[in-house]
Amino acid sequence: MMRRWTCVLWTTLAATALAGCGGQLDGSAGDENIAAIGNGAPNGSHFDLNLIGVANVLTQGNSGGSVIHVPLDGSCQINLAQGSFDVLDSNCTDGSASFQLPNPDPTNSGTTTYSVYVRALGKPGGSSSQTTCATDTTGTLYCSIYSSVQTRTKGQQTFTNVSKELLYIYYYNAKGQLVRAPLFDSTLQNYYWQYDNNGLRNLQMRFYQVATTVP
Repeated sequence: MMRRWTCVLWTTLAATALAGCGGQLDGSAGDENIAAIGNGAPNGSHFDLNLIGVANVLTQGNSGGSVIHVPLDGSCQINLAQGSFDVLDSNCTDGSASFQLPNPDPTNSGTTTYSVYVRALGKPGGSSSQTTCATDTTGTLYCSIYSSVQTRTKGQQTFTNVSKELLYIYYYNAKGQLVRAPLFDSTLQNYYWQYDNNGLRNLQMRFYQVATTVP
């Protein structure tokens, strides 16, 4: 059975400790100034999610695990539900999948309770774009003006903090005002990530209990 949590040995000047694994991110990593390791990601326990690009349309999706299959070339919708990190539907090749994750900023303070880092892996040359969207009570669709765009270049790939792009929606309301809403904010509903793929084999996502402050 695939483990969805990765324990990472982290060291301070005073002591060495093993970050815990389980249904929640370990609180010992909760510092926005935490040191990053060589691949650009923070130290500490984390939840892994891999968006794997496949050429064929799959017939069914499974819950659990750490993989969502997405079209190798094309678009799909990853519906978002509030709760502990979990894959609810792993098949996005039929148009939609489902992923569960905690509310990143319950008070919309602009500082997250956890952060998400991504990097492009697989054969060089592929790219993808991922945008957070939601609707209001009238059904009007809003998608963030910011997207996470990742390209698989040659050589070692490093992680990028995309918490602003994937944990919030920045959109213009009916009055033309720019609004910031975190995932699961009550002003919107039906949150999802619009995933547009252009040959990227693997988008690796990691969720760390590290705070990020956004504009």
